[in-house]
This record gives sequence, structure tokens and C-alpha cells, in this order.
Amino acid sequence: MNQKNTGRLSFFLDSVKNVYSIFLSMGRRAKKTKIFFLFSFLPVVIAFIIKFNQIFSGRGKIQGIYIFSNLIVVFYLQFLILILALFFGTSVASEETEGQTLIYLTTRPISKSAIVLGKYSAYTTLVILMMSVGVLLSFLILNVNNLGNFSLYKILLRDVVVLGLGLICYTAFFTFLGAFLKKSIIVGLVFSFGWENVIQYFPGSTQRFSIIHYLKSLLPAPRTGRFSFLMFRLEPSPTGTAIFMLFLITVIFLCLACILFSQKEYILED
Repeated sequence: MNQKNTGRLSFFLDSVKNVYSIFLSMGRRAKKTKIFFLFSFLPVVIAFIIKFNQIFSGRGKIQGIYIFSNLIVVFYLQFLILILALFFGTSVASEETEGQTLIYLTTRPISKSAIVLGKYSAYTTLVILMMSVGVLLSFLILNVNNLGNFSLYKILLRDVVVLGLGLICYTAFFTFLGAFLKKSIIVGLVFSFGWENVIQYFPGSTQRFSIIHYLKSLLPAPRTGRFSFLMFRLEPSPTGTAIFMLFLITVIFLCLACILFSQKEYILED
């Protein structure tokens, strides 16, 4: 019996790996990926404009790492990773029904759960790579005069890890949303720029009902300054609690997405 269960688990993991490889390759060449890759470079353009202005105006009093941590990273945190996770996460289930390719996937000897986990992993890999390239270039541009200061790279690594955790968690949630709702993009936009960007400013424990609260809890406490309003009213959770909650939310919504995608009957429209 144990050998049979082990064989099933091995087959399931191989299925996930195969789906991951296929959709990672397809995703890299997809037109949508190229568009969002360019879109993810918006902070790089902002960083270049700021640095260009500092050099030629002679007003370079603000340190590059300050601008990077308090403007560029927060822009990724509150806007870009939400957009990337939304459009890639919801497409895990929806693009198979809308593109009428679900019937071809399900005729293969693989479970629907393996399809969800494989595609989720592939798309999460893609959006993390998009984010990482943009963050790295923004960092290099803003700190071009101070690249020999190795303490700055610890900040870069921390910020990339936090944003990566955000993409992992948000993409899981939007994968569930795509499996649950037909108009998931609209609901996802309301969640992203309504709930997530409003509840974080509420005092007390209400903040803990948002994903962004746990992400901000992993960043340094905000200082007073021109960008401090972006972290206003943050009452951070302990680091260990924040990491645990992010992984718990990810696992819960991935499990729900797998269950829904496996049990729900999708009607393919002409």
C-alpha cells in the first residue's frame, strides 16, 4: 500500500514538473509576458529620470538607497507586484477555459491539481524574474556612485526577497480567484487597489486581514520624511509571524484553487 502511494506521489510530482517546464517555456515566448516585462521596467525609467535630474541639477542631497527603499520598492510593493500577480495568477485557470485548451490538458493522464500547481509555479517564476531584473537595474542606477558600499546589497537582497514573497502569496490568491470566478480580473482589481491599499491604513488588528501588512512587516520601520506616508499607521507583526502567515495564505489558496479546478465543471464557450 505504501509503495502504491509512493508511486502515485512520484507520478504527481513528475506531472507538476512536466507542466512547469512546458508552461515556463511557453510563458517566456508569450506576447503577454513580453508586454508585462516592459511594463515592469517603469520603475527603472523613474529611477533613471531621478538620477538624471540629480546629476544635471546638482541637487543630489538625497541618497540613492533612500529613494530606492522608500519610493521604488514601495511602488513595486503597492502596485507592480499586484498587477503582475493578478494577470498571471488569474490566467492559470481562466486561459485554459477561455482558450478552450482545457479539454486537451485533461485528456492527458495528469490530474487537474498538477496542472494548477505546475502552471502556478511556472508563472510565479516568470513574474519573480521580471520583478528582480527591474529592481536590480533601479538599484544600480540610483546607487551608481556608491556601488562599492557592500552594506547596500544586503538591503537589495532583503527587498528582492520580500517582493518575491509578495508575488508568491498574491499569485496563489489570484490563482484561486481565477478558478473560482469568471470575471476574476475585475474582482482582483477591486481587491488589489481597494482592499489591500485601504485596509493597511486602518489602526489596530484590522491590518492583519491584508497580505500587504505581512509584507510591510518584513521591511524596516518607517522613518519620518517625504515618503513616510506610504507606510503610515503600520503596526507590524513579528518577523516570524509575518513569514508564517505569508506561507500559510499561499498554501491555503493553492489548495482551494486545486480543489475548485478539480471539482468544478467548466463550460467551454464558442
